[in-house]
Order: sequence, then C-alpha cells, then structure tokens
Amino acid sequence: MLKEKALELLNEAFEERPDLYLIDFKMGASNDMKVIIDGDNGVTLADCVFVSRAVEHNLDRDEVDFSIEVTSAGATTPLELPRQYKKNIGRTLEITDREKRSETGELISVQENGVTIKWKARVPKTVGKGKMTVEKEWSPSFEEIKKAKVVIKFN
Repeated sequence: MLKEKALELLNEAFEERPDLYLIDFKMGASNDMKVIIDGDNGVTLADCVFVSRAVEHNLDRDEVDFSIEVTSAGATTPLELPRQYKKNIGRTLEITDREKRSETGELISVQENGVTIKWKARVPKTVGKGKMTVEKEWSPSFEEIKKAKVVIKFN
C-alpha cells in the first residue's frame, strides 16, 4: 500500500516537473524508500528536495513510519534509460553489449532506437609496415547495450 502510494506521488511530481524522471525506486522492509532520479539538465539539490517533499508531505507519518532518501544518478552510475544518453552527447562513454563487445568513444548521436559513438584507433597499414590512425564508429541499439557509463577524465 505504502509503495503504491509513494509511486503515485512520484508520478505526480514528475508530471509537474517533466524535466525530471525516475531511475530507480527501492523500498526496504522497514519502509525505507530510496529514490534515484535524473534530469534532462542534470539534477540539483533543490530538485531532490522537491521530489522528496512531493512524497513526504503527502503521506501521514502517524499512519505509517517511513523514511525517504532522494538522490541523483551519480556521475559513474550506468545509464539506464534512452533519455539519459541525450544529455551526454559529446562525452566519452564506455559501452558493453550483450555479446561482450566493449568500446569507448565519444557519443556523437542518439537515435530513436540506439546511439553512435566514435573513436580513433591504430591499425596495421594495408600496404607496408607500421600502423595508421583511423576513425571508427559503432551504433549499437538500446536492446543490444548491456551497460553504458560516462568515462570521467582527469587532466
């Protein structure tokens, strides 16, 4: 009952703020709710407070004891929804598909059913000795992607 009511309240909050969306919702045995959200323009502390209050202020603690924690998807959290890829265009992603192929490259586009990344690779020359640098692309579909995460670079 509490879980259903909390999810209903979360949906209402996301209708009010369509730039935010739910990534994960977990409820522990002692009514501990953990909500992970993301947003088209990132997530601020105010966004987390907004979502938390949308649930907290509409449930009666006298009826049932609960706690709620609202957090944003972290920088190293794998991307879960197609919607999350759009805000990461231009960033480096590491993508692994269901066949265990893994590539790291710049996310250059997001289509309705998948993404395209590109990267530079050193390959043997077709004639003669040595290697040459070529640009490669890969366009896995969302169904093929097992795991995708943003690669954080420190310069």
